[in-house]
Amino acid sequence: MSDIFNNLSRNPAMERAGFRFGPRGTHGSRTIMLRELTELLAALPPDATRENYATAIVEENALGKRTYATRLSSRQRLNEMYGLDRRLALFRVLRHLWRVDPDGRPMLAMLAALARDPLLRATASPVLALAPGEELVRSRFASVIRAAVGLRLNSAVLDKVARNAASSWAQAGHLEGRVRKIRRRIAPTPAAAAMALWLGQLEGRAGLSLLESAWATVLDAPGRALLPAALDAKRLGLIHARVAGNVVEIDTRMLDPGVNL
Repeated sequence: MSDIFNNLSRNPAMERAGFRFGPRGTHGSRTIMLRELTELLAALPPDATRENYATAIVEENALGKRTYATRLSSRQRLNEMYGLDRRLALFRVLRHLWRVDPDGRPMLAMLAALARDPLLRATASPVLALAPGEELVRSRFASVIRAAVGLRLNSAVLDKVARNAASSWAQAGHLEGRVRKIRRRIAPTPAAAAMALWLGQLEGRAGLSLLESAWATVLDAPGRALLPAALDAKRLGLIHARVAGNVVEIDTRMLDPGVNL
């Protein structure tokens, strides 16, 4: 599988929504931090401000960190990974769908983190290319990441990116096992499908092209395989969708009416 995010290029809608581009990424130091994100979103209401999140993490120690320095680091990394700011559409949509679909939370976190972390995006293709039951070989994984990022990371940082990314994909459900990471196939939930389609629409995709995006591939359901979950999302009132033969009409703007797609 070639790099599924190779053709992802920034546009104003994506940048306004909260996408991050460039050579740096959070996976040089942390994973998607699914447990911390879950605890933080449970501790604060949907209308919480960026300042409220910072206070909860650092001053109130909502994540139960042992030292003040670790609280500061956790705030920084969660901000990098998810935005933690209701002014960002990406975070608003994540918070909305988080409440709607608890079963889909690992997938929602992964989709949001992929939008925010260029390093994590570089690790997607070698994981998703594995067949169910196939093992992720660390040395091969690191080599593919090296090919994607070039020489800007030294060997120690590259190895840490590989370890953190493997852990993140395991947290999202694509890998299982503590030592040996084995590929497993996931099944998209309605909210995860809605978010994948929303991300694809931010890219400028429409119709059948939305079903072929990298985001649909992340859910192990590219093409028409995503339609059942998408239609479930429609029934839940998350998106508009109409399918008639080869005609597919999908509109995700109701997920966040404030964003001009």
